[in-house]
Amino acid sequence: MASKRKVGNLLALAVLSYLVRQPAHPYELSRMLREHGDARSIKFTHGSLYMVVGQLAKAGFIAEHETSREGHRPERTVYALTPAGRAELRDWLRELVAEPRHEYPQFVAALSLIGALPPDEVVELLTGRLARLAEQRVEIRGLIDDTDVHPLFLVEEEYRLALLDAEAAFVRGFIERIEHPDSGWGPMWAEFHRKPEGT
Repeated sequence: MASKRKVGNLLALAVLSYLVRQPAHPYELSRMLREHGDARSIKFTHGSLYMVVGQLAKAGFIAEHETSREGHRPERTVYALTPAGRAELRDWLRELVAEPRHEYPQFVAALSLIGALPPDEVVELLTGRLARLAEQRVEIRGLIDDTDVHPLFLVEEEYRLALLDAEAAFVRGFIERIEHPDSGWGPMWAEFHRKPEGT
């Protein structure tokens, strides 16, 4: 499991995958991650990237390839993937693709506690969420349609679209379950909120 890996941060997985192509300096890795849109999938900062590179080196997954200095600038260390790093990358990817893992999205947490808000407000909030989901869909669709790269390298964006579509369908269905004139949850839910506190 990922939690038992020597380095379990998904940023480490991205670093290993880029070093498959060629040795690179952490600054180059940062630039490639941003240029290829990986920052949309994996959060990182300049500092966290350097920390992960250090952890990967300590674990033996990457090693110094060469060190150079230009003028008075600090030394630049270029790192390369080791055979152990290549094996770790493949094993880790296989696990992530094959094994569904329980995650803790914030929206799911909010849904588990949604009864604390009155139904009219929930419908208003959900309607606003639908509009924002539609905006995100347009943005991602444009990203996919306006690029010349092979669809294989945008498959994560296609997955995001599928998730957005599924979430939008769920939200519309939830609104319907609240507002349905015959079987809607709205009246019972609203009555709960009309009860005096402490009863």
